[in-house]
Amino acid sequence: MILEELAFLVIAAVAIVTAANALLVRELVHTILWIALFFVDLAALYFLLAAPFLGVLELGVYAGAVTILLLFGVMVTRKRIFAREAVTGIGPAPLLLAGLVLAVVVVGAEELPSGEGTVHAYAPALLSQALFNADGPWLLLLGLAMLSALAGAIYLVREGRE
Repeated sequence: MILEELAFLVIAAVAIVTAANALLVRELVHTILWIALFFVDLAALYFLLAAPFLGVLELGVYAGAVTILLLFGVMVTRKRIFAREAVTGIGPAPLLLAGLVLAVVVVGAEELPSGEGTVHAYAPALLSQALFNADGPWLLLLGLAMLSALAGAIYLVREGRE
């Protein structure tokens, strides 16, 4: 077994564990943190597949922005986010359905032809220049503005609790 295959198996196992924990944990904030770890793991898969631009995009957009958006939404809408009244989680029926879907996917994957595909690497600098061109600094400024808005929202919400 080559090192890349071993790395893929480890990353895939971590992805399955983090996704399952995101579904099974009882606290809503913990669910969001498990989802963030899943997004980081997905970015690691992109890096393993020689797609660094997609990996960085996954880290920035999903592991960063979406996680912050989810935490912000919970923080604004619930008074006590670590309270037992914020309980989430799933029951046995969705777990059985997930097991059935997994079995169908495994059986379906065995039916697929096993051909060797080619992966073409690309230059992340050229791709980012083509996508963002002259708008890169403005996007960075927008990100900083959103970060300062989040910091202000956290301050406003925490002020009412003390």
